[in-house]
Formats: sequence, C-alpha cells, structure tokens
Amino acid sequence: MPGASVAAMGDPKDLLHAELREHRAGLLARAEGLGERDLRRPVTATGTNLLGLVKHLAGIEYGYFGDTFGRPPEPQLPWVADGSVWDNADMWATQDESSEWIIGLYRAACEHSDETIGALSLDSPGRVPWWPAERAGTTLGSVLVRTLAETARHADIVRELVDGETGFDRAEAGDTAHWRRYVARIDEAAAAFADPPAGPTS
Repeated sequence: MPGASVAAMGDPKDLLHAELREHRAGLLARAEGLGERDLRRPVTATGTNLLGLVKHLAGIEYGYFGDTFGRPPEPQLPWVADGSVWDNADMWATQDESSEWIIGLYRAACEHSDETIGALSLDSPGRVPWWPAERAGTTLGSVLVRTLAETARHADIVRELVDGETGFDRAEAGDTAHWRRYVARIDEAAAAFADPPAGPTS
C-alpha cells in the first residue's frame, strides 16, 4: 500500500517467498485436469506447452537456488548434463518423460529452493555459472525476483489457449455467456480497423 513502510508490510524475503509459492501453486493448478496430449502439445508459434513450462521451471529453481549458491542437484538434470538445455530440451517433454515425473521433479526442485531461501538472507552473494563471468555475481534477493517473474509469466495464458480455462478469478467475473459477450465487444472494436479491400491492380 502507498506510503507503508517495509516493516509494516512484513519481512521482504518472506513476502517474496510467499509470492513465489503462490505462483508455483498456480502453475501446478493450471496443469490439473488435462490429459497427456493437452499437457504436452504446443499452443503457441514457439512451441510453448504446459508440461514443458513445469520442466523448464524445475531447471530454473535448481539452477538459481541450487547451482548459484553451491547446492547443485544430485544427480545433475539430464538436459543440463548433456548440454541439450541450450537447444530448448527443457521446454518440452519427451515420450519417455512422464507427467508424474516432471511434476514430481518440479516439486522436489521447489523444496530444494525453499531450503536455500530459508538459510540465506536477501543480500547473500551467489554466482550464476551460466552467465558471463563479468556479471555472474548476484544475490538471493535478485534471484528471488527473477524466479518469481519467470514463474508468473506464462501458465495462465497457455492454459487458456489449451481449453479456455484461466486463473482463479474468471468465474467470479462472469459466466461463459458473459465472456462471449465481452470477447465479441473486443472483436467488434477491432473490426473497425480492418484493412480495406485491396483495389484493382494495374
């Protein structure tokens, strides 16, 4: 709230950690109730998919809160060990990777991260091994903010592209008929800017 002191709002690390936990739960909630095909299929032009996001964020958690602070996962994630992470192997699930395994991996990564967050202060120094050496230095606070932003970025819109379901507040805003009317209004407004028909060419 404007003008409130940090002390009145609570401990900054606890606030950031609570927000991260909330977005983690939101990510997993977006993956609930879907079959294997819908969890895995690409729904954007760049191949984004829900299970791939969970897999990617497992690596983010282990990387930023593990490797950065001298607590790497054991064993190393396969796509990190073989270097295929740099070919986006962390962004989709192979046929051999079950959804249960990927979701379990993410939960384990989050538990590992929570231990790091609990043990350190926001200004505790770390070093991100895959960043350029001249700017690899960081702090727990910076990593918390980065991971929170990364976790919050994608899941709701990807789930909406899969089957129309969105975040927790959709039903509170209106029923299906409400949303159809709402989208129709947006489409009508956009239609006013449709390109004019092409004229005859000489």
